[in-house]
Amino acid sequence: MGPADTWKRTEAWLRSIASSLPEAPKAILVVSAHWEEEVPTVTTAPQPPLLFDYYGFPEHTYELTWPAAGSPPLAARVVELLSDAGIATKQNDARGFDHGVFVPLKVAFPEAQIPTVQLSMRAGLDPAEHLAIGRALAPLRDEGVLIIGSGMSYHNMRGFYTAAGDTDSKRFDAWLSTSIAKSPSERDALLRDWARAPAARASHPREEHLVPLMVAAGAAGADLGVRVFNDAPMGTVISAVRFG
Repeated sequence: MGPADTWKRTEAWLRSIASSLPEAPKAILVVSAHWEEEVPTVTTAPQPPLLFDYYGFPEHTYELTWPAAGSPPLAARVVELLSDAGIATKQNDARGFDHGVFVPLKVAFPEAQIPTVQLSMRAGLDPAEHLAIGRALAPLRDEGVLIIGSGMSYHNMRGFYTAAGDTDSKRFDAWLSTSIAKSPSERDALLRDWARAPAARASHPREEHLVPLMVAAGAAGADLGVRVFNDAPMGTVISAVRFG
């Protein structure tokens, strides 16, 4: 969608992630906008396949590879932490990595050398529940696990390449960039009430692309968020956030 260079800046930023980390992760846990279950569900396959969950794209996009191993021990640890927090979980030994995982990580970690596990969102997409999921998973950060929330800070398919989308995305992005930099208690309160933010529903008619951020924010602990990437592909502003 759009000119050939639409995602060049995003690609460059993704390629910079590995070198920006203080050390290489021992494993990666990804919450993607493209998987919802009745309870948080974790992939347990030792070698997950790729799930080409998109339609109408060029043939070569269905031939991509990214052969990262799964991590049953990390999956078990995720279940343990969530269970200890009173959060019901399930496990899935068949599901592959969806495009919210393998597309960005193929760019960021092209050698696919880091074991990776995917965690679903919970149906209903309640912000408070996903902040709580993140808080339960926070110990993983001290265990060498990189926690990634994969979505988009603006996701309204009807707004791309429109003047309204440009305006709405700028308003929501300004709110988001300010909110994630607040103290943890303020940040959580703002994120729980995100739908009241400027241009919130115009930017996210359905919030599945925003909720992965809630998990990352919940896991952040005392670390403040900072916007580490900003661009305007398809005529709308998008940003990436990092905690710690």
